[in-house]
Amino acid sequence: MLIKLANITKDYVDEGVPTTALRGVTLAVSAGEFVAIMGASGSGKSTLMHVIGFLDKKTTGQYFFDNENANEFDDANLAQIRNQKIGFVFQAYNLLARTSVLDNVLLPTIYTPHLDVKATAKKAREILAKLNLSHRVDYQPNQLSGGEQQRAAIARALINEPRLILADEPTGNLDSHSGQEVMEVLQDLNEEGHTIVMVTHEKYVAECARRIITLKDGQIISDQKVAERHLAKDGLIK
Repeated sequence: MLIKLANITKDYVDEGVPTTALRGVTLAVSAGEFVAIMGASGSGKSTLMHVIGFLDKKTTGQYFFDNENANEFDDANLAQIRNQKIGFVFQAYNLLARTSVLDNVLLPTIYTPHLDVKATAKKAREILAKLNLSHRVDYQPNQLSGGEQQRAAIARALINEPRLILADEPTGNLDSHSGQEVMEVLQDLNEEGHTIVMVTHEKYVAECARRIITLKDGQIISDQKVAERHLAKDGLIK
């Protein structure tokens, strides 16, 4: 099991006021799954993704990642896992300005020991070619469309061959055509065996996944396989 959460809670204190964002979440995700997490604003979906990706610490509960007890990870372990085992795709792309697409993709490899620079650059170019960005390798992010920026972000997420791809509202800033392109890429990656967990508030995007988990008030209220999976190549219909 790649992800196993048991009775996870997450509490915040904002200006002295306590807030519970997750209330006893229990969840398992196997390698190779494509899971969408849905819920209204404030339901806890982004908090859950941040806990899964070790961007935020749970308050209580058990978390096993790739069959290891996350309670035993120190800061060095967490940094290595975030860099080597998890690829992140964010709504805002988070690409470095005034930096080429190729160098943006290579960023996660900076801390890779004994790096073969030429081989890694070749690998990055191959990933970009696969995502139809060969003609943009020397461009800067502000020279790309939104869809191209998100595909560059996906390429960056793939460079270290992670065990898990986390996508937080990957189509949130895109028009329907660009959103379709991004979802096609994610579906293709899943078909190749990549594990993807995606947060979205759009049902038609969630139906591109194979399983939909719905949160409300920090709790899972539904966890179902997608009966009729929507293929992004057929178009995203709002």
